[in-house]
Amino acid sequence: MIGCLIGEVLALEAPTVVLNVNGVGYEVDTPLTTFCQLQKGQKVTLWTHLAVREDAQLLYGFLNPQEKTIFRTLLKVSGVGPKMALGILSTLSVEMLIHTVEHEDVNTLVKVPGVGKKTAERLMIELRDRFKAMASGTVPMNSTTEQIQFTGNSAVAEAEAALQSLGYKPAEAQKLVNAAKGDFTEASDIIRAALKSMNK
Repeated sequence: MIGCLIGEVLALEAPTVVLNVNGVGYEVDTPLTTFCQLQKGQKVTLWTHLAVREDAQLLYGFLNPQEKTIFRTLLKVSGVGPKMALGILSTLSVEMLIHTVEHEDVNTLVKVPGVGKKTAERLMIELRDRFKAMASGTVPMNSTTEQIQFTGNSAVAEAEAALQSLGYKPAEAQKLVNAAKGDFTEASDIIRAALKSMNK
């Protein structure tokens, strides 16, 4: 099992980061909240989760162990796969997700692409006890931009593609980006603004 990777950011193509670790380039999928904090050439530690499927071995990476723990907790919920878990962590910070579950705020959860009302309600039920166990210490909780490389695409198109990769429909991604782009010229800045608008 690969628990973490320590290396230099070689390339960024939302939501995937290519991390150069001693000459080996690892492709790591990240939530956009992590992706937007990375820059090409930056030395970074990504806490990773390895998912093994019949047709692929996929790495998911996070800037801190707590996000990784929450990601793995989300995967234990019936009907939640890695793509939806990344979408949740791209839309909501760990703190906001915990607050949302504690206050049974279904309306906030259904803003996440692919999360309908029934899935949101199931998340509330299954996460409530898990989060309580983490808070009580029963389950351990660890504490501890650069232009995206799309050939021939504008920053707006890159931001839209990043949101679509997490499950947003093209029209939804376009609407979010158009509302958030403002005077930004970098895709990562547009993505940050879009994520911020989703949390209002």
